[in-house]
Amino acid sequence: MEQLIGEISKVIYRNAENGWTVLEVTDEAGSATTAVGTLPLCTTGERIELSGTYVEHKTYGRQFRAESFITLAPASLGALEGYLASGLIKGVGAATAKLIVAHFGMETLKVLEQEPKRLMELPGIGSVKYKKIAESFFEQRAERDVMMALTSYGLTVRQAFKLYELYGTGSLIRVNENPYSLIEDVEGIGFKTADKIAAAMGIEHSSTQRLRAGLRYMLLNARQEGHTYMPEAPLINLGSQMLGVDEDTVGYELSQMRFEGSLVGAIADGEEAVYLPALYYMEKECAKRLLALSTCEQKLCLDIHETLLRLEQELEIELAPKQREAVTTALSEGVMVITGGPGTGKTTILQFILHILMRHGLDFCLCAPTGRAAKRMTEATGFEASTIHRLLEYGGEGQLRFFRNEENPLNYNMVIVDEMSMVDLPLFYALLLALPKNTRLILVGDADQLPPVGAGTVLSDIIKSGAFSVSRLNDIFRQADRSGIAKNAQRINSGKMPKPEQLSDFVFIPCQNAELALLEVLAICEGKSKSAPASNPLHEIQVLSPTRKGQLGVNALNMRLQEALNPKAPDKAEFEFNETLFREGDKVMQIKNNYRMDWMRIKSGGVPELGSGVYNGDLGTIFKLDKQNEMLDVLFDDERMATYPFNNLEELELAYCISIHKSQGSEFPIVVLPLFSGPPMLLTRNLLYTAVTRARAQVVIVGKWACVYQMVENKRMRKRYSSLYLRLDELAPEYLVKKSCK
Repeated sequence: MEQLIGEISKVIYRNAENGWTVLEVTDEAGSATTAVGTLPLCTTGERIELSGTYVEHKTYGRQFRAESFITLAPASLGALEGYLASGLIKGVGAATAKLIVAHFGMETLKVLEQEPKRLMELPGIGSVKYKKIAESFFEQRAERDVMMALTSYGLTVRQAFKLYELYGTGSLIRVNENPYSLIEDVEGIGFKTADKIAAAMGIEHSSTQRLRAGLRYMLLNARQEGHTYMPEAPLINLGSQMLGVDEDTVGYELSQMRFEGSLVGAIADGEEAVYLPALYYMEKECAKRLLALSTCEQKLCLDIHETLLRLEQELEIELAPKQREAVTTALSEGVMVITGGPGTGKTTILQFILHILMRHGLDFCLCAPTGRAAKRMTEATGFEASTIHRLLEYGGEGQLRFFRNEENPLNYNMVIVDEMSMVDLPLFYALLLALPKNTRLILVGDADQLPPVGAGTVLSDIIKSGAFSVSRLNDIFRQADRSGIAKNAQRINSGKMPKPEQLSDFVFIPCQNAELALLEVLAICEGKSKSAPASNPLHEIQVLSPTRKGQLGVNALNMRLQEALNPKAPDKAEFEFNETLFREGDKVMQIKNNYRMDWMRIKSGGVPELGSGVYNGDLGTIFKLDKQNEMLDVLFDDERMATYPFNNLEELELAYCISIHKSQGSEFPIVVLPLFSGPPMLLTRNLLYTAVTRARAQVVIVGKWACVYQMVENKRMRKRYSSLYLRLDELAPEYLVKKSCK
């Protein structure tokens, strides 16, 4: 690492929430350098030693990116004055700072630390003011001391700042009690960092505390990767490697944790499996509640066949046998799954079900895991849909929670969930808790899409269990979908190469290298290509990439597309946050659920509607950027305006290009898919299938046909350890007896 030593001449910017700071540091030769990093306590007038690297910023030129720092005593009276007058110490402004330094000189800090009462030697400083100054000085020093102590343990300044935000002056106590608690307390701290701190504190390499923390960390990490459990043998083997102890020692500690109940052991796929207790309980409870719902066999409509015939005549739609069977089953069974790709008639089935429910005066609700998926559901069916979180009234002043639960259940005859492939185990568990036993549940989704980001494979497990009626739709019904997109999606899903046609809805543009592919993507998005005509390219075209890195990855494409579609201009305000440049007019995406974010729905000619909740995957445009007040307005879906303080910008990222994973649950008029090369673990068949099925009107693949071939051939899916289907298998016989006895 390189060092930068000098005096802080100016604090250009500081984010009070995350400590991100931009400083101007002047060295002994009088040369000024811009330094950036998480430096929450650095202030004007201090001498400082920064460790980090010099970087060349595309907009602001040469900068020093700081990873850590130590403060040095101010080297001059002027620096002392600047430090005291920086606003860090309450009750000390420029005039008071000048007065104090003039009286005490270079002994000023010593006086403040050891003899603060001497401040009363100065005119205008009495007992009240001196105490206020002293308290503020010691409070600031205490915070600095804690931060410095935390960084001395090996935490980065950013990690130390996050911990201090949580525990304040109690941070050191928390670390000393159990350094491994940092893994779950502070985002970005893994086992290695916590283990290094523990070693510095003298915790033994083979201590029970260390071994148990390591095993729990591995299961928490597995949960982050989508698993609900880990097989015991690999867990012991990997645990032995990570912890640097023999397998017998790890196995013994694991058996003790299972005996005490801090972990759960069970049989899964014929082998011993280890669970975090919460996930094991969720799987068992989900199985129990699903099977209980399935015992409800009273038909919601006694004249289903006659009603269907009348509806077909009224709607001028003739249902195929599979569709008619699906509608009949949905109105007869307690739990049902409807699965199929694009154009296979899922929406038509739902429309018939909903019309029948309305005719019989039955209550129902529609929901989906994301805001965009809920909006698509509303547009497709003509009935209002909400996110699952909104349906379950997620929120609260303190700790967020679902207000709809066993004690306060939902009251509907039928609940229909769309995009079930995206629903993870914890969210599905929360939904089932809120459903009384007489509620019908219909789960709709495409089982061949990517699994959820969170833990579990709920939809696949429910289908795999065979415990419930499943309507599998394979035929393409809508005439508009008899062309390229739906047919090629089916071909890809069955392991066959797609058949592109120029000037059709499924186009392939060959490129010899990645740079040419990039230029072609830019031309399409700028509306300069005949291959993908769009009246409003910015809103109609969405670029999807399988990777985040590389020339055709999400990060690089966003920078190039921003330059091309929304270039720098005098009338466009812009602001850089954590290496992302946000500019008025930019296309952005919300990347985490924020249930407390307020928004205003803009209605033409009506009273604006107020609401809250912005969700992972919501797309919008930066409407206004106010640097003076550190606020940024985003217009989502051309109707909801949400205001972000600059300290919330970590929830946004540029969205000219998004990852295929992030596109789940969304649909776009035109999808542009750059495919040139990448690691086999990413370039898989179901990833390509998911990307193609995001398009409503056209898919344009740009790059190498060999890459498309590689993805179609690569049916390898990373195995997920999920056992909901096993819990269903265990309990199903008991509920089948209950059904037969009715």
